[in-house]
Formats: sequence, C-alpha cells, structure tokens
Amino acid sequence: MSKSTVEQIRERFDGDVERFSNLETGQSATIDAPLSLALIADAASRVTPTATSLLDVGCGAGNYSLKILERLPNLDVTLIDLSRPMLERAVERVSRATSGRVTAFQGDVRELRIGESNFDIICAAAVLHHLRETDEWHRTFSKLYTSLKAGGSFWISDLIEHSDKRVQSLMWEQYGNYLSQIKDEAYRDHVFDYIAQEDSPRPLMFQIDLLRSVGFSNVEILHKNSCFAAFGGIKGC
Repeated sequence: MSKSTVEQIRERFDGDVERFSNLETGQSATIDAPLSLALIADAASRVTPTATSLLDVGCGAGNYSLKILERLPNLDVTLIDLSRPMLERAVERVSRATSGRVTAFQGDVRELRIGESNFDIICAAAVLHHLRETDEWHRTFSKLYTSLKAGGSFWISDLIEHSDKRVQSLMWEQYGNYLSQIKDEAYRDHVFDYIAQEDSPRPLMFQIDLLRSVGFSNVEILHKNSCFAAFGGIKGC
C-alpha cells in the first residue's frame, strides 16, 4: 500500500481540530496521552529551567506548548504544523498563555528552515511517525539537534512499532482493545485504517539510537505503554 502524501495528511488534519484541542485529555486515540503530556512538560522544565524559547513541531492545536508554558511561563514559542486550521487554533490558544513572541509556520519541518542553536526546548508529539525512509529520519533528527541551543532538550511523544513481529502483534492487539473500549470496534477499525494509510512508525530503540547518533549526550525514556512512548534527548553544553 502506498502511503498518504503530505497534502492528504494535511487535509485530514484540517478537519480534526476539535479532537486535538482538549488540554486535559489530549488526543483520545493515544494511550496515556495526558500522562505523556505532563511528563514531557515536567521533564522539559526540570532539564531546561532557564529556557526562553520553544519549538513545537507538528503542534496541532497547541496542547504541548500550553502544558510546557504552565511550567515555564512566557517563553517565545515557534509553532509548526501542516494544517492551517490547526495552526490558527494553536496561535490563538498559545498567544493567550505567554507574553513572549508566538511565531507560526505552516509547512513540513523537513522543508522549513529552522536555523542553528535557536531553541532551548523542542517537542514533537504524534508527528515523527509520518517520516518514511531511514535517511529521512536521520536528516530530521539531525536538523532538530542542530536547531537546539547547547544544553537544550528535545522531547517526543509518539506511536511506535516493535522489532519482533510477535511482540508487535501483542501490542497491536492491546491497542485495538483500548480503542474498542473507549468507543467501539468501528472506531478501532477507523484508527487502524488511517494508521496503515498515513503512518510509518519506527521502534523506540531505533529512535533512541538515532538520538545518540546525531549527537545527543543523554537520552531518556519517560514512559511506554503498548504502541506509544514518551522520550527525549539532551544536548551537551
């Protein structure tokens, strides 16, 4: 099956703003979404307590920026998303939460210029699973590493897969049960269908190794449950 194009992914998210706008529940299709959201905000504020700037990649409606701003008020926030409606909602919400500058870019982080040593914190929630080939993963992680200031931190919350097919089958079954319980089997099938069409998740350990290979001096796994994980890397000073 050929995967969705960037334009097709953008079109789907254009119509899904409300589902991404609940700060308390996060994205309902993600297991432990509120926990991962809180853990990343807490870790970012502990690791980079003097931060002044945040880059939110695939910001959606801005939940991760808002949660981090609860711990680190008045950051300058740069928002990136494919979807214009998502970006507009994020700008509206984040602008009310900080006296810092809010800058928004509609586009693909793979294509946008984000510079070098510009940000203290980067977060990327439910977005990197859209990367395709291994070299694209490497280029994107390297680009984000380069855009961090020394001592900065990069935090990811995302769908992952497992290297062993037997383990992947087990975890996928658990995820399917979760989706069926929060709604029904039709919802489970709907989510599975768009994951198959759009997403190319990679194993957690692949991404941990990738963080190290692009230069992060320290990596941390904050949480993992079934096919979802929260983790990150800290750039040396």
